[in-house]
Amino acid sequence: MEVLSWLVPWEFSPTLLIGFAVSIVLFVRGTRVKRVSAVRQALFWSGIVLLYLSLHTLLDYYAERMFFMHRIQHLVLHHLGPLVLMAAYPGSVMRAGLPLRWRARLRKFNTTLAGRSIIAVMTNPIFVPALFVFLVIIWLIPSIQFYSMLDWRLYRLMNWSVVISGFMYWNLILDRRTSPPAAMSPGGRVISPIVTMAPQMVAGAIIAFTDRDLYPLFDLCGRAIPMAATTDQSIGGLTMWIPAALTEVIGLLVALGNVMRLSAKGRWGVKPQPAQSSQQPTVLQPDLQPILQSVPETSQSSSRPKPKL
Repeated sequence: MEVLSWLVPWEFSPTLLIGFAVSIVLFVRGTRVKRVSAVRQALFWSGIVLLYLSLHTLLDYYAERMFFMHRIQHLVLHHLGPLVLMAAYPGSVMRAGLPLRWRARLRKFNTTLAGRSIIAVMTNPIFVPALFVFLVIIWLIPSIQFYSMLDWRLYRLMNWSVVISGFMYWNLILDRRTSPPAAMSPGGRVISPIVTMAPQMVAGAIIAFTDRDLYPLFDLCGRAIPMAATTDQSIGGLTMWIPAALTEVIGLLVALGNVMRLSAKGRWGVKPQPAQSSQQPTVLQPDLQPILQSVPETSQSSSRPKPKL
């Protein structure tokens, strides 16, 4: 019973349940139309479970009253959950799960100016990584953190913003195609996690080694677990520093594997070699005429046999 009590929502959210239900229904319908491997299905369900446990269970209560639990929650919402879910490549499956009329409308909308603009923003190879890092740093500013944890509207905006930016970012990094049609080049998908990882590690190190309480809000609200403020803060900083970085390393390795796969197929980084003919190469005989012309006539005449008398 104690384990089941953790599954009880701390703050019930019908909107959240509807979002999960719609995603699940579309994916299940899509698996009946498209062939989806067992690995991809397992990744999808794992990602759904991770996000649900972080957003709609008793874990949310502890995230509001312990800094290190708050950082674990955002580790799942921003890094691990979207990474696992997008590794299932659910977009095409969920589109296949739409009713035929809705698919036609979606296809038509994507050709409009508004649709193209939305796609361009959500797949921009510079804006999306910058937003990914920005939303990590901005919510850690002590004054912004203070108000976002007290105002339920800001709190939900904070959580949903990191989830959506996580989906946008890992959608770029895990793309298996060349560029174009992919928004980011294969090489950029390898470099980007290194670039986005660095500022998060620096911020985590600063928080972990600061000897004063940066977030007194958790003392004001009452910590759910008896712990010194600096200890709570140090664990939270280490969570940003190490586990979050390891999650990005996993994404980097997946992107690197895609680069190697594309290179092996000659689709990126390797110029195609001209096809070699199966016929035997023709041996060209040297042209002896220039050589004969360069020989003096005297030597040529002396070499001729004299006629017999």
